[in-house]
Amino acid sequence: MAEQASLSGLTPDQAKEFHEQFKVTYTAFVGIAAVAHILVLAWKPWF
Repeated sequence: MAEQASLSGLTPDQAKEFHEQFKVTYTAFVGIAAVAHILVLAWKPWF
């Protein structure tokens, strides 16, 4: 019997690997965005 395919076409192992990398990338993006916002707030407070 063939392995059931997911909507993305990834196997469960591939999906887990992708999710781990996605979490790292997303965390880095949010961290950079937070630092950018803090720097803009320090440079020119808007309230």
